[in-house]
Amino acid sequence: MSQDKPEPAPAVRQTNQSFFFESDIFSAGRLIARRARPGGVVHEAARAIPVFRDCDVLVVGGGPSGTAAAVAAARTGADVVLLERANHLGGLSTGGLVIWIDRMTDWSGAQVIRGIANDLLDRLPKDAIAGPPPGLWGNADAATAAYWRERTAAYHGIVTWSPTVDPERLKLASQELVLESGVHLLLHGLGCEPVMQDGAVAGVVFESKEGRLAIRARVTVDCTGDGDIFTRAGAGADTDIEERDIHHCMNTSWIWGGCDMARWIAFKTGEPAGFSAFMERGRALCGGLFERPFVSWRNEVALFMGPRLSGYSAIDIQDLTEVEIRSHRLMAQHLDVYRAHAPGFEQAFLMLSAPQLGVRHSRRLPDVARVTRERWSEATPWEDEIGVSPSLSPKLPPVSVPYGCLVPRTVDGLLVAGRHVSSDAASHSFMREIPQCWLTGQAAGAAAGVAVRREVAPRALPVAEVQAELVRQGAWLRGPEGSRRSDAAPASAFAP
Repeated sequence: MSQDKPEPAPAVRQTNQSFFFESDIFSAGRLIARRARPGGVVHEAARAIPVFRDCDVLVVGGGPSGTAAAVAAARTGADVVLLERANHLGGLSTGGLVIWIDRMTDWSGAQVIRGIANDLLDRLPKDAIAGPPPGLWGNADAATAAYWRERTAAYHGIVTWSPTVDPERLKLASQELVLESGVHLLLHGLGCEPVMQDGAVAGVVFESKEGRLAIRARVTVDCTGDGDIFTRAGAGADTDIEERDIHHCMNTSWIWGGCDMARWIAFKTGEPAGFSAFMERGRALCGGLFERPFVSWRNEVALFMGPRLSGYSAIDIQDLTEVEIRSHRLMAQHLDVYRAHAPGFEQAFLMLSAPQLGVRHSRRLPDVARVTRERWSEATPWEDEIGVSPSLSPKLPPVSVPYGCLVPRTVDGLLVAGRHVSSDAASHSFMREIPQCWLTGQAAGAAAGVAVRREVAPRALPVAEVQAELVRQGAWLRGPEGSRRSDAAPASAFAP
């Protein structure tokens, strides 16, 4: 196959209410021929690895879940280290340019994902965040919802709190919140292998420019997103996917400057025939792989979160390379089409391709207590609820998230947070989102800190103490009988 002209790719548009939003899923042929691995092994001599640090809680991965976990653990009084492979915090919400922060409100407009999520967003300057004001959350007026639907903040005809943010400001806000919390932050360190002691995780070996170093910890929190630590500790992994949903797709996002998104929205909504013709032209010129832009925190900046490519593995180095190559080529091809044919893009220019690949799924923790499709319609919270997620449809109540989805079935000394928590493939479609990662990260961090304080393994914790700590930190929870666990919780049509 030519490396300059990717073969046409069929796009499947999903509209089922079991999925987050309508989107195109692209399945394309291979761009680069895969070379067979020669087999065989090389032997590495045994070596002593210097211990860099001892701590109470080690958080591996500084994405949304890792940032929240480190801060939450520090707030319990624990000595915390946060290890991140990149030069910044925020993961996909910053380095991945997933600057469209998905829904944090239920369908009545009550904000159910709170706590550290608010602590971060409240730090952003007014010109670094865009979205509807609180008075509009839950608004079902047709014209109002139509306006905000084009600005990533209305679904099923209801306005939601799902802002777009400046990724550089969110990087800084995440960094400063972590440092002010007393966390020992380490950047440019890749967590490689768990340190095992009597079958339990007792820290992590990481790779750095200094070579391999080790951090010993009483509790480790795996926030790598891909389950790197829990799988290498022997906890296993679930890898099944829901093929009809984008939750398994990958792409490199990008942003352009010099745009006029108000003009683009006027064209898209006011000239449906012209918009349809433009999209057809784009698909023809880009080999079928063509995506529409989303708004950002500024009118002159456009966000592209696709094309979303299926059929690739996020733990296969050749697949990761191919998705990056294809996405970067598509970014330039898209620019040519948009500048020539799309209102509002005549002066557009390449501003930034995401330094971090947009991985949505690779591995999930095997079930202890999972978030599952079967429970979506149940309004009764789990007894060990540690958070509440918005549901995917106004027909469904908010979704209860149990503590058990953070706890490995057999491995002690370890908690898990982020997109690889225990859930079925259908529920992963929303449990992977940025707000849900803040939610599970805060819960795992709080639990790790309480476990250290009580000198017990995370699986042996009285969950009521974790819940009390989360409420103290501003999270919103419900009791098993529906009683409020936070006096500050907002009113909700689904709350008892």
